[in-house]
Amino acid sequence: MTKENIKPTDKELEILQVLWEKGPASVREVHEALGGEAANGYTTILKLMQIMHEKGTVTRQKRGKLHLYKAVHSEEATRKQILDKFIDKVFKGSAAQLVISALGNQKSSPEELDAIRKYLDQLEGGEK
Repeated sequence: MTKENIKPTDKELEILQVLWEKGPASVREVHEALGGEAANGYTTILKLMQIMHEKGTVTRQKRGKLHLYKAVHSEEATRKQILDKFIDKVFKGSAAQLVISALGNQKSSPEELDAIRKYLDQLEGGEK
């Protein structure tokens, strides 16, 4: 992935989550996955997806009368860039401070702590 700026809004992230889960999807499919009219108007989702297409966040392919939208960047690439930016802005570039804050704010299960320990061992060149 190039070092492009991926800056989705919260609502755009919701749409991207649907596209990452479903793969290419129509506006109607995304609208329904997001709760339909009870949660969002169809035209609102349509407009957001058109804007996302203009920004280069999604591609659009015409199939008959249907437009199918697909996320340009993978979920992992998007998550990484958002997290990197968050660490830089909020924690002055310190991933350690992020982890310490996260562990201090939430109760971690023994399984989560074990996974963290194993990951730290791998980072230190311990068991693989």
